[in-house]
Amino acid sequence: MTAEYLFWKTANLLIVNEHYRILQISKDRQEIWLEKVENKSSQIYRLLCTSLDWSHLLQRDIGLVVGNGSKVRNKLVRGHLTITNLYFMPLPPVDDYEYLLTQPKYSPGKGRVKVTSFVLDSRNLSSSQKTLKQLLGEQVTLDLHNDFIEEEIQNIRKQALSDASTRAKAEQAIFHSGIPFFTYILIAIQLIVFLLMEFKGGSTDSSTLINFGAKFNPLILEGEWWRFFTPMFLHIGFLHLVMNSLALYYLGPMVERIYGNVRFLFLYLFAGFAGVLASFLFSANLSAGASGAIFGCFGALLYFGVIFPRLFMRSLGFNILIVLAINLVFGFTIPGIDNAGHIGGLLGGFAAAGILRFPRKKRLGSQAIFLAATAALIVGMLQYGYSDSASVVDRQSILILAQDYIKNEEFDQAYRLLDDYRAKDGDSPEILFLLSFTEIKRDNIENAKSYLLRVIELDPKFHEAHYNLSLVYLEQGSFEEAKIHAEHALGLNADKKEYKDLLENISSYMKMSDT
Repeated sequence: MTAEYLFWKTANLLIVNEHYRILQISKDRQEIWLEKVENKSSQIYRLLCTSLDWSHLLQRDIGLVVGNGSKVRNKLVRGHLTITNLYFMPLPPVDDYEYLLTQPKYSPGKGRVKVTSFVLDSRNLSSSQKTLKQLLGEQVTLDLHNDFIEEEIQNIRKQALSDASTRAKAEQAIFHSGIPFFTYILIAIQLIVFLLMEFKGGSTDSSTLINFGAKFNPLILEGEWWRFFTPMFLHIGFLHLVMNSLALYYLGPMVERIYGNVRFLFLYLFAGFAGVLASFLFSANLSAGASGAIFGCFGALLYFGVIFPRLFMRSLGFNILIVLAINLVFGFTIPGIDNAGHIGGLLGGFAAAGILRFPRKKRLGSQAIFLAATAALIVGMLQYGYSDSASVVDRQSILILAQDYIKNEEFDQAYRLLDDYRAKDGDSPEILFLLSFTEIKRDNIENAKSYLLRVIELDPKFHEAHYNLSLVYLEQGSFEEAKIHAEHALGLNADKKEYKDLLENISSYMKMSDT
């Protein structure tokens, strides 16, 4: 009975005071495996209350611990696993056994398991307490005495198991704050919007993306603030949709279970907004996608790791960190990926998690700090973006928007946009070419001709400018000038059928005029 008393006193100390968790326990409750992976000196304690009369039985059992430890290591940790193996016996083996305890035993292979074994002499409680102090620290007090009774053992056992069960239930409750619902709604919305885009002109078409609300800095600056939110529901191409939907399918339910449904929805939308805001400030490109919001899920999980580091590392940590690192590396190394949006979403998800915290675990002080800091940062970023509009808009954005205006026959708007940009940035062939086109549509032929002549001056190989200038001269009856520029256009791009046709038509007009 003394061995059982010492066994449960030790188990109670490790579970209640040292916060070890029960990894496995035998049906007769005489063997317990306890784990605390964050304690690098001893991640596992294995306690066995038994009678082993001979050293060969002890040796065989230590071998079994090493083997079982290898299986445990594969589930819990990536590196080495340290196991402290404690035997509680009424009497030690009758033959020589001390040599089995002098050196730790190791499993073979790279990810080795180290097992250090001790036999605690239940006949000498003071000696056993001294051994446990060496293992756990001098501050440990077991309060052992010899006049215990059976009821005391039962109470100690009950307290240890109850504490372990309560802690396990509390940890599990964190992962069951909500049944995934909005995750699947968001995936469905993404799919529906993608199909609509394909039907309306194609998800890779710039005009379609703009019409559906993609992040487009010039229009945001013009007051279309909703473009901070709509891009997270749009995707550019089928592969983009599939990759983001798969990421949301795996990450979303995890975050929704931890934070609950409503918190998850707010977190996702806020992270998506933060991703678009960061993209608005640091990337002038037309963009869309749920990547920022999905990185926000990573951010929320990182916040979970800050608040519950032990639970995070034991349940999610290593895998989540590896996946996040891979995605960030891809973002920095592969061209065309809007990594500003990814990082913005990551930070937005972390901030949103700090503002919301977890169900039934509010801390109004820290939540208020997160809210104030986040609000101040957002206001500052918006003020910077809107006050320094030149830094968030590039020539390509202006060209895309102008082409969209032209496509929709909004020629006056296209002209004003291009002319304003030209006044700020100076002449460029592409801007002048589109200006000439809008002037043709506005019946300002002379202005169109002057723009086209300037284009050719800046870029003599701009064959489209030669072609349009030829059309202008033809319209004005200047056949010789029209022919010169038609020949230039054909010489620069001999495969264009319309260039050949134009030259033939001009030649026909010239023959007719000669007759």
